[in-house]
Amino acid sequence: MTLGGPHSGHYDCEVSVQLEGNISVKDLVKHLRERAEQVVVGQSENIERVILALLCGGHILLEGVPGTAKTLLARTVARLLGVDCKRIQFTPDLMPSDIVGTNVFNLQTSKFEFRPGPVFTDVLIADEINRTPPKTQAALLEVMEEKTVTIDGVSHPLSPLFTVVATQNPIEYEGTYRLPEAQLDRFLIKLSVTYPPPDEEDRILGLYQGRSGLGHPLDILGGPEFANEGLAQLSQRRIQQARQWVSSVSARPEVSGYIGQIVRRTREMEQVLMGASSRAAVHLLQASKVQAMLAGRAFVIPDDVKRICLPVLRHRITLQPDAYVEGFTTDDILKTALEKVEVPR
Repeated sequence: MTLGGPHSGHYDCEVSVQLEGNISVKDLVKHLRERAEQVVVGQSENIERVILALLCGGHILLEGVPGTAKTLLARTVARLLGVDCKRIQFTPDLMPSDIVGTNVFNLQTSKFEFRPGPVFTDVLIADEINRTPPKTQAALLEVMEEKTVTIDGVSHPLSPLFTVVATQNPIEYEGTYRLPEAQLDRFLIKLSVTYPPPDEEDRILGLYQGRSGLGHPLDILGGPEFANEGLAQLSQRRIQQARQWVSSVSARPEVSGYIGQIVRRTREMEQVLMGASSRAAVHLLQASKVQAMLAGRAFVIPDDVKRICLPVLRHRITLQPDAYVEGFTTDDILKTALEKVEVPR
């Protein structure tokens, strides 16, 4: 992988960011996005941001009404990367052991043996995560932060590619629970999945023309390219390479200071009850670095921060009750914060 920095203090220089197979991060993401768009119609920006989070090693929260392809989006990206993917349907009676696993007594050996749960995978789809009580949701806290599971004092490491892609319905829907702030803060980004515009919805209907029954949209990706295990392993190695090189992307002091000012501004606004955390600042910096890589640069500019700021911070701030009554959203507050913070030159 070839990296370079800004020359003569200017922000107008692009560099070649190469991965295995002589492909750039920018081209890899473009290829993955175009293939994913064959299945998930009308979600181009969300597809790119899911891939960005995977490159960053962060977790993803998708919020939207039922039937808007949230789970399909996660499955499609996992399929394209050739990684192992498991799904948990979160329900009110789900137990923590159903997620992380448990020790089971083996009568033949007279010993307890660890039976791993579905978190032992590369991509875990936590479907409708806000339909289970906080006690069960809390089972994911250690998993998402440390990428390990501790049972009876013994730690079991997870896959180095482990990523949680959680889906949730809007909080006003019946049978939902608000996610604890400590858990929300562990998601790198939160994406809003909305209904597609009319022309894109017509394209979705077109996918099913000439097909018997409902079928499954992922069948579109069932060609020989995805039966090739070698290609899948190559994609996984590229993801790991990109993660390792994120640290080589530079952010000048004024740009990192710009990130800090944005985060601190969220804590000072009168409509905000709880602002973004220090973890949020770190996540915004890391996501901005990957955003720079997607643009073909090895250095962060303020536009990278602006582009990814809302997905990274929108779920980390809590508004005052009066602000909700007046119709403010967290996106409104973040846009105001961005306007009030001076952009470095």
